[in-house]
Amino acid sequence: MKFKDSRYSELLKHSKIEFPFGEFYLCDKFVIAELYEGIHFNWYKIEQVVDILREHYGDTIKIGYISNRINSYSIDPKLWVDFQEQYGFIVASAIVTFNEFGYMNATIEKRFSEPSLKRCINLDEAINWIKNLKEFN
Repeated sequence: MKFKDSRYSELLKHSKIEFPFGEFYLCDKFVIAELYEGIHFNWYKIEQVVDILREHYGDTIKIGYISNRINSYSIDPKLWVDFQEQYGFIVASAIVTFNEFGYMNATIEKRFSEPSLKRCINLDEAINWIKNLKEFN
């Protein structure tokens, strides 16, 4: 389910940012990413998102990241390592998968992720997990 079609789009204060490669919903303590079908999420695209996140949250940013994988796309799992080395402002991530292939990909990414990464079966599980992290309470 897309964030905009979920009950959370009404319940959570958020800003929507659209890029040519996907939509990002900036909530109080976390970001929900919904990338478009068939794109390759590379370093150049990550830097575009980082610029917007810093502008929105400020330089002392510490947030959670939810990848709501409603579409199929590719990402190099090593980018998690590169991102943490360069920026390091994501305290935890959740990946919402809707099929077994997506779950397997998330399992591979989990091996490369230094901060905690949870594989979830729906947006409810991901949002509740991120909102209840000790880093935010």
